[in-house]
Amino acid sequence: MTATATAPPVVRTETRAPRRRRAQRPGRLIAEIITVVVAGIVAFPLYWMVLSALKPAGEIQSANPRPWTFSPSFDSFERVLGSAGLGRYFVNSVIVAVVVVALSMLLSFLAAVALTRFHFKGRTVLLVMLLVAQMVPIEALTIPLFFLMRSVGDVAPAFGLNELGSLVLVHLAFTLPFAIWMLRGFVAAVPAELEEAATVDGASRFRFTWQILFPLVAPGLVATSVLSFIHAWNDFLFAKTFIISDTSNQTLPLGILVFFKPEENDWGAIMAGSTLMTIPVLVFFLLVQRKLVSGMAGAVKG
Repeated sequence: MTATATAPPVVRTETRAPRRRRAQRPGRLIAEIITVVVAGIVAFPLYWMVLSALKPAGEIQSANPRPWTFSPSFDSFERVLGSAGLGRYFVNSVIVAVVVVALSMLLSFLAAVALTRFHFKGRTVLLVMLLVAQMVPIEALTIPLFFLMRSVGDVAPAFGLNELGSLVLVHLAFTLPFAIWMLRGFVAAVPAELEEAATVDGASRFRFTWQILFPLVAPGLVATSVLSFIHAWNDFLFAKTFIISDTSNQTLPLGILVFFKPEENDWGAIMAGSTLMTIPVLVFFLLVQRKLVSGMAGAVKG
């Protein structure tokens, strides 16, 4: 007798992954279309700004504008670059922005470590105050800050009115609450067991903070630095309020006011100056974009 081998039964497994992918494609396509439309709406003012800066004189306010068929002209950029004091204004803006970014990163990191790693009375109250500080409109504090900076100037002239130090102090006061609150999530995401292991290996708290914890929260520091840089670089309200008589300490946004004339505004030069102001922000963003994306993802996760 010969044994007949029976083939094992074929089990049909239905793969649901392709079906799910096909089901998700319409929704994903709609989301991508919406993203492109929103991105176009956001980018359109930048496009129109650059377009207006390249238009020749008389074309911007023409009754029959030509958005795409005109001959580009760099006369507006030449007028801006030839303006007296523009280089000084640019240096002042760089000084204020760099100092604000450096101090905000350092102070917010130390404050976030203290609020996360140490337990002390009033910690919850301090966190609530950080949130409340972000809810107060900047315009409502402009006049009180003016009188405060005038009083500070009597004690420390370098931080009084008509000085760049006053702009640094004010920008720090408005950027630190958000930076501390954001970095707190990054510091809290680092497990306490890592610090315990470092302590067992002989690392001091100071060494753990700067050699281990600091590199781990670097993406969060980059994200906060970008926001601090943009806030300080584009500031016009505080610069106009605190820099009154000393024109040598004016920043770049105030330099564009030269082209707002009583008889007729030079819109070409205004758009060209705004375009030049945007370039440093874009360069800074391109340099830190990888860390910025991971930092924003970490902030959402935390």
